[in-house]
Amino acid sequence: MTPKPIPFAVALIPAFVLIALMGMAVWLFGDASAAGPAQIALLAAAAAANIIGLFHGIKWSTLEEAVVRSVSRAVPASLILLAVGALIGAWMMSGTAPAMIYYGLGMISPQWFYPAAAIICACVSVSIGSSWTTAGTVGLALVGAATIMGLSPEVTAGAVIGGSYFGDKLSPLSDSTNLAAAIVGVNLFDHVRHMLTTTIPSLLIATLIFAGFSLTQSGEAAPVEVIEQTRETLRASYDLGPLTMLPLAAVFILAIRKFPPYPTIAIGALLGGLVAIIRQPEIVRAFADPAGELPYVAAMVKGVWQALATGFQSNLGVAELDRLLTRGGMASMMTIIWMVIAALSFAASMEATGLLERLTAPLLKRIRGIGSLVTATVFSAIAMNIFSATQYMAIIIPGRMYAKEYEKRGLAPVNLSRTVEDAGTMTSALVPWTTCGVFMAGALGVPTLDYLPYAFMNLLNPTLAILYGFFGIALVRQKKTAPEGAAV
Repeated sequence: MTPKPIPFAVALIPAFVLIALMGMAVWLFGDASAAGPAQIALLAAAAAANIIGLFHGIKWSTLEEAVVRSVSRAVPASLILLAVGALIGAWMMSGTAPAMIYYGLGMISPQWFYPAAAIICACVSVSIGSSWTTAGTVGLALVGAATIMGLSPEVTAGAVIGGSYFGDKLSPLSDSTNLAAAIVGVNLFDHVRHMLTTTIPSLLIATLIFAGFSLTQSGEAAPVEVIEQTRETLRASYDLGPLTMLPLAAVFILAIRKFPPYPTIAIGALLGGLVAIIRQPEIVRAFADPAGELPYVAAMVKGVWQALATGFQSNLGVAELDRLLTRGGMASMMTIIWMVIAALSFAASMEATGLLERLTAPLLKRIRGIGSLVTATVFSAIAMNIFSATQYMAIIIPGRMYAKEYEKRGLAPVNLSRTVEDAGTMTSALVPWTTCGVFMAGALGVPTLDYLPYAFMNLLNPTLAILYGFFGIALVRQKKTAPEGAAV
């Protein structure tokens, strides 16, 4: 049976199913919508796409194969997520995360906390090329410090994510940066240089906004006595010597040397467990064997094992601090992995049935000038993040779909590579069911929809890209090649 053409109205059905169910999930469950209801919505939308495909002559084996192939791509991301969960649990117990919070509280003034958070994360992410590693380490500590200072964890998460994606977009070490350059076919460093024109203004404007937030909210911050008391509690409870920073240093060194993310984070987690045994044995025993029934070595092994698997539970006697430090474990990431699998199943169903291509085709017909071309690229990349749930698809599909259109209008390929990153990379953490969105929410402990309004850097970047397109700012024209045999 030959597959029949699918009408555009029919192609919209899975999108409407997803939007309606996601909206209902948020309304009924609030922040808990990502803990199961959102996954059901994605699988229901995938089922709608598959049913449409079957009715239009696509074999079930073809659809099943596409889903299996797509979900298999989630294995590396799932391993990274499990490693991050283990790392958080181990670092909470080892004193690595408490030390970062302790020193952060002493160094950063509440009056300038938000802009400082954005700049610190930008510097770190440029050096290592990973938004995930930056947010899961430095960002985690900054959100913790903000909570103790009485500042907004949501605003802090927005600053952390903006700074983290600054480097994810500009660093030559970043996978998304290399992918965008390769897909469009431009020199990596030409691509990076051209991205500076939208990325640096976005960070500067976002930093100014965060400075305004800091000045207006500093009066609500916790008093100096509370901050000092928290630091004193951390200092009295943990050994915060230089050794506690070894896991953090190891992760940064391995990331800078381009070591793969999964083993890098896993090594950081294991080092955290080792440091916990060496420097925090009392905390490990109190966590794993409060009754003192196990031999010393068995208690140490059980404590590290438990922190890696199910997370660390703090018992310092300060409710706010215990809430902050009770986190992590591979088990804490299982809901997120469920989200990734459900999202990739939906993406595969949309692709295999041809519904994704059917939805984007009308965009190409409506392009009139450069401004509308850039706008179409931006919205296509955002749509890919929403419907494919991964920033890689948000870079790959628009990067290939619009290549001829840019060439036709005399625009150099770097304009396209920059635009797919302005939109695809920068909005990937703003969709609750993308791999980036679920990672950031899980690592920082702030739901995606809560930090979204404050992710100014990520919101400004695609907006600037559209404005540049309409006003002809920072657009590189295609170099004219002299005809063969002509004098040059």
